[in-house]
Amino acid sequence: MKSSTRRFRRILVANRGEIALRIIRACHELDIEAIQAYSEADRD
Repeated sequence: MKSSTRRFRRILVANRGEIALRIIRACHELDIEAIQAYSEADRD
């Protein structure tokens, strides 16, 4: 049976604060694009 690995290229971070920063930093180290999602209330 043939096994193949598919790696993702970007990830959506729908979290805030310190945990979001850690996720984004880890993604950058792995050459994965991190996209930050936030609401209008969180914009500022």
